[in-house]
Amino acid sequence: MGKNLSKEKRQVKVKEKIADNPFLSDEQLAKILKVSIQTIRLDRLEMGIPEMRKRIVRLAQAASSKVKALHKNEIIGDLIDIDLGKSGISTLRTTKEMSFGKDHLVRSHYIFSLADSLAMAIIDSDVVLTGVARLRYCHPVYAGQLLVAKARIATMKSNKYLVSVHIKSDHREVFTAKLIMVSLH
Repeated sequence: MGKNLSKEKRQVKVKEKIADNPFLSDEQLAKILKVSIQTIRLDRLEMGIPEMRKRIVRLAQAASSKVKALHKNEIIGDLIDIDLGKSGISTLRTTKEMSFGKDHLVRSHYIFSLADSLAMAIIDSDVVLTGVARLRYCHPVYAGQLLVAKARIATMKSNKYLVSVHIKSDHREVFTAKLIMVSLH
């Protein structure tokens, strides 16, 4: 694909791919466009597009400033995108400290905390509590995996919100939750 494209067309593709998925690394972009990693880096630099980590940090800073229910340091993981009252996305890079020593399986409360704090963050209220949680752990998560959580408000009735959260790692769903969140204000 990429070797047959002109430089201009390839750069348009790079921009489109990053706009669709800001989590794409240079290596992944190179594989998708069938060019070298160095070509992707040069294209990014020429277009003024920062590398993946810097893109994610910018998204996280913008998103966390909108949250009402939690302080920035209370959010588990990195809040990447938020549409208050509707939906949000956050990520968590798991570590050895989050896992059991023997098999490096990530402890379940870290995964739940990522889902729960994202559900709280998307609700447009100063005080939010978790009322009921229905959880499903679909696949094991090991230290070092990147988790991507997506939450959306399914329904709202009075001060209660039904929030659906899906967490994936490498495009594979590892956890789902249906949470009833209660706003106290």
